[in-house]
Amino acid sequence: MNALALDSSMPSTDAALRVALQRQRAAYLAHPVPDRAERMADLATLERFIREQQEALIAAVSADYGHRSRHETLITEITPALAALRQARSHLRRWMRPQRRHVDRLAFGLMRNEVRPQPLGVVGVIVPWNFPINLSLIPLTYIFAAGNRAMVKMSENSRHLARLLIEKLPAYFPPDKLQVFDETGEVGVAFSRLPFDHLLFTGSGTTGRKVMAAAAENLCPVTLELGGKAPAVVCEDFPTALAAERILHVKCLNAGQICTNVDHVFVPEAQRDAFVQAAQAFVPKLYADLDSPDYSSIIEPRAYRRLVAAMEEARAGGARLIPLLPGAALDEARHRIAPHLVLDAPEDCELMRREIFGPLLPVLTYRSLDEVITRINTGPRPLALYPFSYRSEQVDGLIDRVMSGGVTVNDALLHVGQDDLPFGGVGESGMGHYHGVEGFMTFSKLRPICRQSRWSTFQLMAPPYGGLADRLLRFLSR
Repeated sequence: MNALALDSSMPSTDAALRVALQRQRAAYLAHPVPDRAERMADLATLERFIREQQEALIAAVSADYGHRSRHETLITEITPALAALRQARSHLRRWMRPQRRHVDRLAFGLMRNEVRPQPLGVVGVIVPWNFPINLSLIPLTYIFAAGNRAMVKMSENSRHLARLLIEKLPAYFPPDKLQVFDETGEVGVAFSRLPFDHLLFTGSGTTGRKVMAAAAENLCPVTLELGGKAPAVVCEDFPTALAAERILHVKCLNAGQICTNVDHVFVPEAQRDAFVQAAQAFVPKLYADLDSPDYSSIIEPRAYRRLVAAMEEARAGGARLIPLLPGAALDEARHRIAPHLVLDAPEDCELMRREIFGPLLPVLTYRSLDEVITRINTGPRPLALYPFSYRSEQVDGLIDRVMSGGVTVNDALLHVGQDDLPFGGVGESGMGHYHGVEGFMTFSKLRPICRQSRWSTFQLMAPPYGGLADRLLRFLSR
Protein backbone atom coordinates (compact mmCIF):
# COMPACT_ATOMS: atom_id res chain seq x y z
CA MET A 1 0.00 0.00 0.00
CA ASN A 2 1.47 3.35 -1.03
CA ALA A 3 -0.39 5.46 1.51
CA LEU A 4 -2.77 4.88 4.33
CA ALA A 5 -6.15 6.50 4.71
CA LEU A 6 -7.07 4.28 7.62
CA ASP A 7 -10.55 2.80 7.70
CA SER A 8 -12.41 -0.17 9.14
CA SER A 9 -11.38 -2.48 6.31
CA MET A 10 -7.71 -2.12 7.19
CA PRO A 11 -5.70 -3.47 10.14
CA SER A 12 -5.93 -1.63 13.44
CA THR A 13 -4.46 1.85 13.54
CA ASP A 14 -1.53 0.80 15.68
CA ALA A 15 -0.75 -2.24 13.52
CA ALA A 16 -0.91 -0.26 10.26
CA LEU A 17 1.39 2.43 11.65
CA ARG A 18 3.89 -0.14 12.86
CA VAL A 19 3.93 -1.87 9.49
CA ALA A 20 4.75 1.46 7.87
CA LEU A 21 7.51 2.16 10.40
CA GLN A 22 9.00 -1.30 9.94
CA ARG A 23 9.07 -0.79 6.18
CA GLN A 24 10.89 2.52 6.52
CA ARG A 25 13.32 1.25 9.15
CA ALA A 26 14.21 -1.75 6.99
CA ALA A 27 14.90 0.59 4.07
CA TYR A 28 17.05 2.78 6.31
CA LEU A 29 19.09 -0.18 7.59
CA ALA A 30 19.64 -1.39 4.05
CA HIS A 31 20.86 2.05 2.96
CA PRO A 32 21.64 4.15 6.05
CA VAL A 33 23.63 7.02 4.53
CA PRO A 34 22.30 8.39 1.23
CA ASP A 35 24.91 10.41 -0.63
CA ARG A 36 24.52 14.04 -1.56
CA ALA A 37 23.16 13.25 -5.03
CA GLU A 38 20.33 11.18 -3.55
CA ARG A 39 19.43 13.88 -1.06
CA MET A 40 19.48 16.53 -3.75
CA ALA A 41 17.16 14.35 -5.81
CA ASP A 42 14.72 14.07 -2.87
CA LEU A 43 14.74 17.84 -2.45
CA ALA A 44 14.18 18.33 -6.17
CA THR A 45 11.27 15.88 -6.08
CA LEU A 46 9.70 17.70 -3.16
CA GLU A 47 9.96 20.97 -5.07
CA ARG A 48 8.44 19.35 -8.16
CA PHE A 49 5.53 18.13 -6.06
CA ILE A 50 4.87 21.64 -4.72
CA ARG A 51 5.03 23.25 -8.15
CA GLU A 52 2.93 20.65 -9.94
CA GLN A 53 0.31 20.45 -7.19
CA GLN A 54 0.31 24.11 -6.15
CA GLU A 55 -3.26 24.93 -7.16
CA ALA A 56 -4.60 21.70 -5.67
CA LEU A 57 -2.75 22.42 -2.39
CA ILE A 58 -4.21 25.94 -2.20
CA ALA A 59 -7.72 24.67 -2.91
CA ALA A 60 -7.48 21.88 -0.35
CA VAL A 61 -6.38 24.20 2.46
CA SER A 62 -9.14 26.67 1.59
CA ALA A 63 -11.70 23.86 1.69
CA ASP A 64 -10.46 22.83 5.14
CA TYR A 65 -10.86 26.40 6.42
CA GLY A 66 -14.20 27.07 4.80
CA HIS A 67 -12.35 29.94 3.15
CA ARG A 68 -8.64 30.67 3.21
CA SER A 69 -7.20 33.57 1.23
CA ARG A 70 -5.32 32.26 -1.80
CA HIS A 71 -2.63 34.90 -1.39
CA GLU A 72 -2.15 34.07 2.28
CA THR A 73 -1.50 30.43 1.36
CA LEU A 74 1.01 31.54 -1.27
CA ILE A 75 2.72 34.01 1.08
CA THR A 76 2.82 31.91 4.24
CA GLU A 77 3.06 28.35 2.91
CA ILE A 78 4.04 27.82 -0.72
CA THR A 79 6.69 30.53 -0.99
CA PRO A 80 8.44 29.71 2.33
CA ALA A 81 8.52 26.00 1.45
CA LEU A 82 10.17 26.72 -1.90
CA ALA A 83 12.62 29.11 -0.24
CA ALA A 84 13.61 26.47 2.33
CA LEU A 85 14.26 23.98 -0.46
CA ARG A 86 16.45 26.47 -2.34
CA GLN A 87 18.43 27.20 0.80
CA ALA A 88 18.91 23.53 1.67
CA ARG A 89 20.12 22.67 -1.81
CA SER A 90 22.57 25.55 -1.89
CA HIS A 91 24.13 24.67 1.48
CA LEU A 92 23.83 20.88 1.55
CA ARG A 93 27.43 20.17 0.53
CA ARG A 94 28.74 22.31 3.40
CA TRP A 95 26.24 20.91 5.91
CA MET A 96 27.22 17.32 5.08
CA ARG A 97 30.96 17.95 5.32
CA PRO A 98 32.61 16.34 8.39
CA GLN A 99 33.91 18.91 10.87
CA ARG A 100 37.59 18.71 11.80
CA ARG A 101 38.11 19.06 15.55
CA HIS A 102 41.01 19.95 17.81
CA VAL A 103 43.27 17.06 18.79
CA ASP A 104 44.21 16.81 22.46
CA ARG A 105 47.85 17.19 23.41
CA LEU A 106 47.81 13.59 24.59
CA ALA A 107 47.61 12.52 20.93
CA PHE A 108 50.94 14.16 19.98
CA GLY A 109 49.53 14.54 16.49
CA LEU A 110 48.93 10.81 16.15
CA MET A 111 45.10 11.08 16.15
CA ARG A 112 42.56 12.69 13.85
CA ASN A 113 39.25 13.89 15.27
CA GLU A 114 36.08 14.76 13.37
CA VAL A 115 32.34 15.15 13.85
CA ARG A 116 30.30 13.55 11.10
CA PRO A 117 26.56 14.30 10.66
CA GLN A 118 24.70 11.12 9.75
CA PRO A 119 21.00 10.33 9.24
CA LEU A 120 19.02 9.37 12.32
CA GLY A 121 16.73 6.99 10.44
CA VAL A 122 12.95 7.50 10.52
CA VAL A 123 11.48 10.81 11.67
CA GLY A 124 7.84 11.31 12.69
CA VAL A 125 6.12 14.65 12.01
CA ILE A 126 2.83 15.69 13.62
CA VAL A 127 1.38 18.63 11.67
CA PRO A 128 -1.14 21.24 12.93
CA TRP A 129 -3.97 22.66 10.87
CA ASN A 130 -3.07 26.36 10.79
CA PHE A 131 -0.21 26.15 8.25
CA PRO A 132 -0.33 22.51 7.20
CA ILE A 133 1.64 22.87 3.96
CA ASN A 134 4.40 24.93 5.56
CA LEU A 135 4.60 22.80 8.70
CA SER A 136 4.80 19.53 6.81
CA LEU A 137 6.94 20.36 3.79
CA ILE A 138 9.52 22.61 5.46
CA PRO A 139 10.35 19.95 8.10
CA LEU A 140 10.54 17.38 5.28
CA THR A 141 13.09 19.62 3.57
CA TYR A 142 15.52 19.28 6.48
CA ILE A 143 14.60 15.66 7.20
CA PHE A 144 15.45 14.70 3.61
CA ALA A 145 18.51 16.96 3.52
CA ALA A 146 19.80 15.05 6.55
CA GLY A 147 19.22 11.76 4.70
CA ASN A 148 16.24 10.45 6.68
CA ARG A 149 12.87 8.89 5.93
CA ALA A 150 9.61 10.32 7.26
CA MET A 151 6.11 9.50 8.42
CA VAL A 152 3.72 12.46 8.59
CA LYS A 153 0.43 12.70 10.48
CA MET A 154 -1.95 15.47 9.45
CA SER A 155 -4.53 17.23 11.62
CA GLU A 156 -8.18 16.22 11.88
CA ASN A 157 -8.95 19.75 10.58
CA SER A 158 -6.89 19.16 7.41
CA ARG A 159 -8.99 16.42 5.86
CA HIS A 160 -9.01 17.79 2.30
CA LEU A 161 -5.28 18.41 2.34
CA ALA A 162 -4.53 15.02 3.91
CA ARG A 163 -6.59 13.31 1.23
CA LEU A 164 -4.66 15.17 -1.47
CA LEU A 165 -1.27 14.26 0.02
CA ILE A 166 -2.23 10.62 0.50
CA GLU A 167 -3.46 10.44 -3.08
CA LYS A 168 -0.67 12.35 -4.86
CA LEU A 169 2.57 11.88 -2.92
CA PRO A 170 3.05 8.16 -3.77
CA ALA A 171 3.71 9.23 -7.36
CA TYR A 172 6.67 11.24 -6.09
CA PHE A 173 8.04 9.22 -3.15
CA PRO A 174 7.87 5.49 -2.34
CA PRO A 175 6.29 4.55 1.00
CA ASP A 176 9.65 3.48 2.42
CA LYS A 177 10.78 7.12 2.00
CA LEU A 178 7.64 9.12 2.86
CA GLN A 179 4.15 8.19 4.05
CA VAL A 180 1.28 10.47 5.09
CA PHE A 181 -1.55 9.60 7.47
CA ASP A 182 -4.93 11.18 8.05
CA GLU A 183 -6.33 11.67 11.57
CA THR A 184 -9.32 9.43 12.28
CA GLY A 185 -9.61 10.15 15.97
CA GLU A 186 -7.12 7.58 17.22
CA VAL A 187 -4.12 7.93 14.91
CA GLY A 188 -2.45 10.73 16.90
CA VAL A 189 -2.06 8.74 20.11
CA ALA A 190 -0.75 5.64 18.32
CA PHE A 191 1.57 7.76 16.17
CA SER A 192 3.14 9.42 19.23
CA ARG A 193 3.91 6.01 20.74
CA LEU A 194 5.92 4.76 17.77
CA PRO A 195 9.65 4.24 18.37
CA PHE A 196 10.79 6.88 15.90
CA ASP A 197 14.38 8.06 15.80
CA HIS A 198 13.07 11.61 16.26
CA LEU A 199 9.61 13.15 16.58
CA LEU A 200 8.65 16.70 15.59
CA PHE A 201 5.38 18.03 16.99
CA THR A 202 3.83 21.42 16.27
CA GLY A 203 0.69 22.36 18.19
CA SER A 204 -0.67 23.34 21.58
CA GLY A 205 1.18 22.99 24.84
CA THR A 206 -1.56 20.73 26.22
CA THR A 207 -1.19 18.25 23.38
CA GLY A 208 2.58 18.69 23.38
CA ARG A 209 2.77 17.39 26.94
CA LYS A 210 0.89 14.26 25.93
CA VAL A 211 3.07 13.74 22.88
CA MET A 212 6.24 14.10 24.93
CA ALA A 213 4.96 11.66 27.56
CA ALA A 214 4.10 9.10 24.87
CA ALA A 215 7.48 9.54 23.16
CA ALA A 216 9.24 9.10 26.51
CA GLU A 217 8.08 5.47 26.60
CA ASN A 218 10.55 4.82 23.77
CA LEU A 219 13.12 7.42 24.84
CA CYS A 220 12.36 9.04 21.49
CA PRO A 221 13.91 12.53 21.24
CA VAL A 222 11.38 15.25 20.46
CA THR A 223 11.30 18.72 19.01
CA LEU A 224 8.24 20.57 20.29
CA GLU A 225 7.03 23.72 18.55
CA LEU A 226 4.26 25.03 20.78
CA GLY A 227 2.92 28.53 21.28
CA GLY A 228 1.98 30.92 24.04
CA LYS A 229 1.12 34.54 24.58
CA ALA A 230 3.69 36.40 22.48
CA PRO A 231 3.82 40.10 23.46
CA ALA A 232 4.62 43.19 21.42
CA VAL A 233 6.12 46.11 23.33
CA VAL A 234 5.80 49.55 21.75
CA CYS A 235 8.31 51.95 23.29
CA GLU A 236 7.73 55.69 23.59
CA ASP A 237 10.19 56.62 20.84
CA PHE A 238 8.56 54.45 18.17
CA PRO A 239 5.84 56.04 15.95
CA THR A 240 2.53 54.80 17.34
CA ALA A 241 0.72 54.68 13.99
CA LEU A 242 3.53 52.71 12.35
CA ALA A 243 3.55 50.22 15.22
CA ALA A 244 -0.24 49.80 14.94
CA GLU A 245 0.00 49.16 11.20
CA ARG A 246 2.75 46.56 11.46
CA ILE A 247 1.15 44.73 14.36
CA LEU A 248 -2.38 44.72 12.92
CA HIS A 249 -1.16 43.66 9.50
CA VAL A 250 0.23 40.49 11.08
CA LYS A 251 -2.64 40.08 13.55
CA CYS A 252 -5.10 39.90 10.66
CA LEU A 253 -3.01 37.38 8.72
CA ASN A 254 -4.75 34.00 8.68
CA ALA A 255 -7.36 35.62 10.96
CA GLY A 256 -4.77 35.61 13.76
CA GLN A 257 -4.38 31.82 13.76
CA ILE A 258 -0.59 31.80 14.00
CA CYS A 259 1.38 30.42 16.94
CA THR A 260 4.00 33.17 16.67
CA ASN A 261 1.47 35.98 16.20
CA VAL A 262 1.27 39.00 18.47
CA ASP A 263 -1.04 37.84 21.25
CA HIS A 264 -1.26 41.22 23.01
CA VAL A 265 0.48 44.58 22.86
CA PHE A 266 1.90 46.89 25.52
CA VAL A 267 1.74 50.61 24.67
CA PRO A 268 2.68 53.65 26.77
CA GLU A 269 -0.31 54.82 28.77
CA ALA A 270 -0.43 58.21 27.03
CA GLN A 271 -0.39 56.59 23.55
CA ARG A 272 -3.25 54.12 23.87
CA ASP A 273 -5.86 56.30 22.19
CA ALA A 274 -3.50 57.09 19.32
CA PHE A 275 -2.83 53.37 18.86
CA VAL A 276 -6.59 52.65 18.75
CA GLN A 277 -7.23 55.43 16.22
CA ALA A 278 -4.38 54.25 14.01
CA ALA A 279 -5.70 50.68 14.06
CA GLN A 280 -9.22 51.86 13.21
CA ALA A 281 -7.89 53.78 10.23
CA PHE A 282 -5.54 51.07 8.97
CA VAL A 283 -7.43 47.76 9.01
CA PRO A 284 -10.24 48.88 6.63
CA LYS A 285 -7.49 49.61 4.09
CA LEU A 286 -6.65 45.90 4.12
CA TYR A 287 -10.19 44.53 4.05
CA ALA A 288 -13.33 46.40 3.00
CA ASP A 289 -15.46 44.29 5.32
CA LEU A 290 -15.88 40.76 6.66
CA ASP A 291 -16.78 39.50 3.17
CA SER A 292 -13.35 40.31 1.74
CA PRO A 293 -11.87 37.33 -0.17
CA ASP A 294 -8.50 38.25 1.33
CA TYR A 295 -9.72 37.62 4.88
CA SER A 296 -9.68 34.05 6.14
CA SER A 297 -12.23 32.16 8.20
CA ILE A 298 -11.69 30.68 11.63
CA ILE A 299 -10.80 27.04 11.02
CA GLU A 300 -14.00 25.45 12.37
CA PRO A 301 -17.26 26.30 14.18
CA ARG A 302 -15.92 25.01 17.51
CA ALA A 303 -12.94 27.39 17.40
CA TYR A 304 -15.27 30.21 16.32
CA ARG A 305 -17.56 29.60 19.30
CA ARG A 306 -14.58 29.53 21.69
CA LEU A 307 -13.43 32.94 20.51
CA VAL A 308 -16.92 34.47 20.62
CA ALA A 309 -17.42 33.12 24.15
CA ALA A 310 -14.09 34.64 25.18
CA MET A 311 -15.15 37.98 23.73
CA GLU A 312 -18.43 37.89 25.64
CA GLU A 313 -16.67 36.93 28.87
CA ALA A 314 -14.26 39.86 28.53
CA ARG A 315 -17.10 42.26 27.73
CA ALA A 316 -19.08 41.06 30.75
CA GLY A 317 -16.00 41.71 32.90
CA GLY A 318 -15.79 45.34 31.83
CA ALA A 319 -13.66 45.16 28.70
CA ARG A 320 -14.37 47.34 25.70
CA LEU A 321 -14.22 45.53 22.35
CA ILE A 322 -13.59 47.69 19.29
CA PRO A 323 -14.30 46.09 15.88
CA LEU A 324 -11.90 47.30 13.20
CA LEU A 325 -14.03 46.65 10.10
CA PRO A 326 -17.24 48.35 9.00
CA GLY A 327 -20.43 46.31 8.93
CA ALA A 328 -21.02 43.01 10.68
CA ALA A 329 -18.35 41.93 13.16
CA LEU A 330 -19.36 38.27 13.26
CA ASP A 331 -20.45 35.73 10.66
CA GLU A 332 -21.42 32.46 12.35
CA ALA A 333 -22.35 30.66 9.14
CA ARG A 334 -18.87 31.13 7.66
CA HIS A 335 -17.17 31.25 11.10
CA ARG A 336 -15.57 34.63 10.53
CA ILE A 337 -14.66 37.21 13.16
CA ALA A 338 -13.62 40.77 12.32
CA PRO A 339 -10.36 42.00 13.87
CA HIS A 340 -11.00 43.58 17.28
CA LEU A 341 -9.02 45.57 19.81
CA VAL A 342 -9.75 44.68 23.43
CA LEU A 343 -9.32 47.43 26.02
CA ASP A 344 -9.35 46.98 29.81
CA ALA A 345 -9.61 43.20 29.65
CA PRO A 346 -9.92 41.60 33.12
CA GLU A 347 -6.78 39.78 34.17
CA ASP A 348 -8.67 36.57 34.88
CA CYS A 349 -10.59 36.36 31.58
CA GLU A 350 -9.74 33.73 28.98
CA LEU A 351 -8.31 36.27 26.54
CA MET A 352 -5.65 37.15 29.11
CA ARG A 353 -5.01 33.62 30.43
CA ARG A 354 -4.90 31.56 27.25
CA GLU A 355 -3.23 31.96 23.86
CA ILE A 356 -5.88 33.75 21.78
CA PHE A 357 -5.22 32.25 18.34
CA GLY A 358 -7.63 34.58 16.62
CA PRO A 359 -8.03 38.18 15.37
CA LEU A 360 -8.45 39.72 18.85
CA LEU A 361 -5.75 42.04 20.20
CA PRO A 362 -5.76 43.11 23.88
CA VAL A 363 -4.11 46.52 24.26
CA LEU A 364 -2.35 46.91 27.62
CA THR A 365 -0.81 50.13 28.95
CA TYR A 366 2.33 50.73 30.96
CA ARG A 367 4.28 53.55 32.60
CA SER A 368 7.74 51.98 32.68
CA LEU A 369 9.46 49.19 30.79
CA ASP A 370 10.40 47.56 34.09
CA GLU A 371 6.69 47.11 34.68
CA VAL A 372 6.30 45.38 31.30
CA ILE A 373 9.31 43.13 31.84
CA THR A 374 8.08 42.02 35.25
CA ARG A 375 4.62 41.29 33.90
CA ILE A 376 5.90 39.20 30.98
CA ASN A 377 8.37 37.31 33.16
CA THR A 378 5.67 36.25 35.62
CA GLY A 379 4.16 34.04 32.90
CA PRO A 380 5.54 31.25 30.71
CA ARG A 381 8.32 32.13 28.30
CA PRO A 382 6.71 33.13 24.98
CA LEU A 383 7.50 31.72 21.54
CA ALA A 384 8.21 35.24 20.25
CA LEU A 385 8.94 38.77 21.48
CA TYR A 386 8.27 41.90 19.43
CA PRO A 387 10.00 45.06 20.71
CA PHE A 388 9.35 48.31 18.84
CA SER A 389 12.02 50.95 19.41
CA TYR A 390 14.75 52.77 17.52
CA ARG A 391 16.88 52.92 20.65
CA SER A 392 19.26 49.98 20.66
CA GLU A 393 19.73 50.10 24.42
CA GLN A 394 15.98 49.68 24.97
CA VAL A 395 15.74 46.82 22.47
CA ASP A 396 18.79 45.06 23.90
CA GLY A 397 17.44 45.54 27.41
CA LEU A 398 14.20 43.80 26.47
CA ILE A 399 16.04 41.02 24.63
CA ASP A 400 18.39 40.46 27.59
CA ARG A 401 15.72 40.50 30.27
CA VAL A 402 12.81 38.73 28.52
CA MET A 403 13.59 35.24 27.25
CA SER A 404 11.60 34.03 24.25
CA GLY A 405 11.90 31.52 21.42
CA GLY A 406 12.66 34.23 18.84
CA VAL A 407 12.65 37.99 18.39
CA THR A 408 11.61 40.36 15.62
CA VAL A 409 12.48 44.01 16.22
CA ASN A 410 10.19 46.75 14.86
CA ASP A 411 7.88 44.29 13.09
CA ALA A 412 6.25 40.92 13.70
CA LEU A 413 6.77 37.34 12.47
CA LEU A 414 9.77 38.15 10.29
CA HIS A 415 12.22 35.94 12.20
CA VAL A 416 10.08 32.88 11.41
CA GLY A 417 10.49 33.32 7.66
CA GLN A 418 14.26 33.76 7.62
CA ASP A 419 15.63 30.52 6.22
CA ASP A 420 19.02 30.92 7.85
CA LEU A 421 17.66 31.47 11.37
CA PRO A 422 16.70 28.61 13.70
CA PHE A 423 13.04 28.42 14.70
CA GLY A 424 11.98 27.05 18.06
CA GLY A 425 10.55 27.80 21.48
CA VAL A 426 11.87 27.85 25.00
CA GLY A 427 10.29 26.50 28.17
CA GLU A 428 6.55 26.13 27.77
CA SER A 429 6.70 27.48 24.20
CA GLY A 430 8.74 24.50 23.03
CA MET A 431 12.12 22.85 22.80
CA GLY A 432 14.59 22.24 20.01
CA HIS A 433 15.06 24.04 16.70
CA TYR A 434 14.71 23.54 13.01
CA HIS A 435 15.03 25.68 9.83
CA GLY A 436 18.40 26.29 8.26
CA VAL A 437 21.51 24.46 9.36
CA GLU A 438 19.89 23.88 12.76
CA GLY A 439 17.18 21.89 11.00
CA PHE A 440 19.79 19.74 9.29
CA MET A 441 21.58 19.20 12.62
CA THR A 442 18.34 18.44 14.50
CA PHE A 443 17.61 15.54 12.17
CA SER A 444 21.22 14.30 12.13
CA LYS A 445 23.31 12.39 14.61
CA LEU A 446 26.55 14.32 15.14
CA ARG A 447 28.92 11.39 15.54
CA PRO A 448 32.32 12.05 17.11
CA ILE A 449 34.99 9.98 15.40
CA CYS A 450 38.53 9.63 16.75
CA ARG A 451 41.07 7.89 14.51
CA GLN A 452 44.16 6.46 16.14
CA SER A 453 47.39 6.05 14.16
CA ARG A 454 49.65 3.03 14.14
CA TRP A 455 51.21 4.34 17.35
CA SER A 456 49.16 4.83 20.51
CA THR A 457 50.16 7.37 23.13
CA PHE A 458 48.14 5.42 25.69
CA GLN A 459 50.64 2.61 25.38
CA LEU A 460 53.32 5.00 26.58
CA MET A 461 51.21 5.65 29.70
CA ALA A 462 50.48 2.00 30.51
CA PRO A 463 51.44 0.30 33.77
CA PRO A 464 53.82 -0.31 35.29
CA TYR A 465 54.04 3.47 35.61
CA GLY A 466 57.49 4.92 35.72
CA GLY A 467 59.63 7.80 34.71
CA LEU A 468 58.33 8.12 31.15
CA ALA A 469 54.71 8.31 32.31
CA ASP A 470 55.64 10.94 34.92
CA ARG A 471 57.45 13.05 32.32
CA LEU A 472 54.51 12.80 29.95
CA LEU A 473 52.04 13.82 32.66
CA ARG A 474 54.18 16.83 33.57
CA PHE A 475 54.24 17.84 29.90
CA LEU A 476 50.48 17.46 29.49
CA SER A 477 49.65 19.43 32.64
CA ARG A 478 51.75 22.47 31.73
